[in-house]
Amino acid sequence: MKLVRYGEIGAEKPGLIDANGTLRDLSAHVSDIAGDTLSDAGLDAIRALDTATLPAVEGDPRIGTCVGNIGKFLCIGLNYSDHAAETGADIPKHPILFFKANSAIVGPNDPVVKPRGSTHTDWEVELGVIIGTAAKYVSEEDALDHVAGYCIVNDVSERHFQTQLTGQWTKGKSCDTFGPTGPWLVTRDEVGDPQSLGMRLDVNGKRMQTGNTDTMIFTVAQIISHLSQLMTLHPGDVITTGTPPGVGMGMKPEPVYLNAGDKMELWIDGLGQQTQTVFEDA
Repeated sequence: MKLVRYGEIGAEKPGLIDANGTLRDLSAHVSDIAGDTLSDAGLDAIRALDTATLPAVEGDPRIGTCVGNIGKFLCIGLNYSDHAAETGADIPKHPILFFKANSAIVGPNDPVVKPRGSTHTDWEVELGVIIGTAAKYVSEEDALDHVAGYCIVNDVSERHFQTQLTGQWTKGKSCDTFGPTGPWLVTRDEVGDPQSLGMRLDVNGKRMQTGNTDTMIFTVAQIISHLSQLMTLHPGDVITTGTPPGVGMGMKPEPVYLNAGDKMELWIDGLGQQTQTVFEDA
């Protein structure tokens, strides 16, 4: 299934995309794509509905983040061997963890706003993992059973803030609008193996990133198991799992960064597309 949230910011409604690509309203059956709705039982209840009887949504509404009431937004850095190579970084021995502030999270096609003073705003197409049932001390073998589904995340990053302002990466990762998420949550049964998904990102129509989740250093199952040893993962938590090569900071002979008016387009196999235009903050 493809689950979606649509409508104005702060007033999104739950929906799904049917087999014909039609957006249908789920408001009569669930209050949001969040909490218990993300459990196996909650998702099975939606699967049992006759989608043809659900109201079709007219027009072209805004698509919001595919998960409501996100608890934790956890991010894994340097998790692709080819991306680590382009940045000159050593392969990490354990997953590198940082957090994005929830105030960074926006819809998949909402504007991305460069913060004041930014000169190094960069792009990162990433596979997002949405937790469906609580995970604590889980094994790698059982880890994927705790996943509700997957989505696209653009881990927008301000590299100067990230590396030069003294402190954690969070400074360059948590600016407002730096977490486009969606367009929809694709349930784990429909995605299948999360370690065989092609990924692409264009800036102004030029291909910048091409990769595949099969080059992850730590698999989705390994990441979930590792994090669950450190903290309980709750339904609605989102984990973004690293980016393949082709980010702006790795461009040769000189880095390339985003400017106002630039357009980013992102795709992951089976998970849809994001499109964002860059604006300068007032």
